[in-house]
Amino acid sequence: MARLDVPIALPDTPALYFDPLRRCAVLMTVLRLSGRLVKAYRTMTTFQDLGLVPPLLRALEAAGYTEPTPIQAQAIPPALLGRDVQGIAQTGTGKTAAFALPILQRLLADRRRAPPRGCRVLVLSPTRELASQIAESFMTYSKGTGIRTAVMFGGMPKGRQARAVANGIDVLVACPGRLMDHMGDNAVRLDSTEVLVLDEADHMLDLGFIIPIRRIVSTLPRDRQTMFFSATMPGEISQLASVMLRNPVHVAVTPMATTAERVEQRVILVETSRKRQVLSTLLQDDAMGRTLVFTRTKHGADRVTEHLERAGQAAAAIHGNKSQGQRERALAAFKDGRVRVLVATDIAARGIDVDGVTHVVNFDLPNVPEAYVHRIGRTARAGHAGVAISFCDSSERAHLRGIEKLIRARLPTEQAAA
Repeated sequence: MARLDVPIALPDTPALYFDPLRRCAVLMTVLRLSGRLVKAYRTMTTFQDLGLVPPLLRALEAAGYTEPTPIQAQAIPPALLGRDVQGIAQTGTGKTAAFALPILQRLLADRRRAPPRGCRVLVLSPTRELASQIAESFMTYSKGTGIRTAVMFGGMPKGRQARAVANGIDVLVACPGRLMDHMGDNAVRLDSTEVLVLDEADHMLDLGFIIPIRRIVSTLPRDRQTMFFSATMPGEISQLASVMLRNPVHVAVTPMATTAERVEQRVILVETSRKRQVLSTLLQDDAMGRTLVFTRTKHGADRVTEHLERAGQAAAAIHGNKSQGQRERALAAFKDGRVRVLVATDIAARGIDVDGVTHVVNFDLPNVPEAYVHRIGRTARAGHAGVAISFCDSSERAHLRGIEKLIRARLPTEQAAA
């Protein structure tokens, strides 16, 4: 990982760059001492150190953010300089702010309007929930600045979305499929877009969005800034990044395909016919606080939810067959504590950003090992500890071996109680 290309610093002129040895942003100043030029270094440990402007600092303070996370400290300096960025970071590490803050600073420095039906910034997201939360973050950080954000995804009226960008928009957050629909209707143009962000790129691959992404990117100006974030970097995603990015700065806060350090992980060996009973028994423990349960199928999520409700547990389901309103209501009930257990499929996993999730239960092991990393990344966030419990029946042993190979660790196993 090379440091940023910065001009040779002149005496008393600070230069900001990312130092790969310190693994943080560094401000270097050349000083004259006794007739000699001496380099002085100061690490950047606050958002103010990173060079963010007062409106953004005030918004961060109001939101309760006091210091940058590692991915923010690494990604914000090169992004502020206009460099392309390729970031590898797990969920819950502050990726959204890592790209949103430098983008907003760019927009504040140049208040030109986007052309009709155009956007100055395009953020691509794999799921509706994640798109909504990214847009919400942009609006939170830009409160009071006049910067406008719109969102596009399926399950909502197309006409309302088209009207939101009709006169041009600063930031457009979109899922690839719905964006392609609007482009086909000539309701969106991307020929003046200045910044492209691809978030959760590996999940885009899982959902089959690579071809639509290539088509979308082909309509963008070549002279743009691109930021590319992913929790893992499989081969096809690495190839896509090499095409989209120009001499990017590489930043990473965890090794590829590693699980969160603060997550206590264990596996319960149990046949499928007993999984719902074992889950109900686990949830009788008061230590099981806000719990996220993952199933492989939508129908399975509904059946688990119904079983828990019959057992007296407050539970809700969220998956692709639910309407947008149903998904938002279930997520809101989970966030405010009216529902203790949220049952979800992988399609919704990346969009669930809820503080205080104490437990993640893999009711079904994912058949894609990388999905395990994303699932358990829903707990142990913001420095807290968490627990991940995975059910494994005899037909899922191969999936378990695949997960252990990916994370390079053996997971402790126990037999379900009779």
